Amino acid sequence: MDEHGEQLGVFQTRDALRIAGERERDLIEIAPNANPPVCKIVEFGKFKYEHQKKEKLARKGQHGKQVKEIQLHPNIGEHDLAFKARHAREFLSEGNKVKVCLIFKGREMAYVQDRRQVLTDFLTALSDVGKVENDPKMEGKQMIALLAPTGVAKKHVSHDAKAPAEPKAKSPKEKPAKEPKKQVEAKADAVENVKEQSVS
Repeated sequence: MDEHGEQLGVFQTRDALRIAGERERDLIEIAPNANPPVCKIVEFGKFKYEHQKKEKLARKGQHGKQVKEIQLHPNIGEHDLAFKARHAREFLSEGNKVKVCLIFKGREMAYVQDRRQVLTDFLTALSDVGKVENDPKMEGKQMIALLAPTGVAKKHVSHDAKAPAEPKAKSPKEKPAKEPKKQVEAKADAVENVKEQSVS
């Protein structure tokens, strides 16, 4: 293939290298497992730049989406279970998937089905923010389930957002009307008269 993506045909390696040299370009193998292998005549610097650009765009689309893991044990206490559920709830509310692992050790393997309820209760407690994507199944000594966010969880509110809004300024209609200047002067004279009478 040439730099425009057009097929030039099937060539021996030495002939392909010669054609690339005549065009002052590099010969790059882009599909080594094809039969015959596919090569492209292109400037290596440009090819590398475009390849990195595609990888960057692919990573950008995946940014922020991760699979978080929560580990449980068959004899976990209620307090620890609530603590782990709170963490799982935070992960789901941030848009991450949660892999929940119920880990069995030694003799606990004999009571797998009896202890399955621990995982079931944990998943039920998170049903408002996560949906079970993969039903619980045994993988070695672990029972694993995968939760995906439902998108209905309330997002964390920042302290700034919680601050009460400043009171709105009163509209001009709500302001008390000012008394005319003459009325104010008349009231002042009346007060002075009362004072003079009380003194005399």
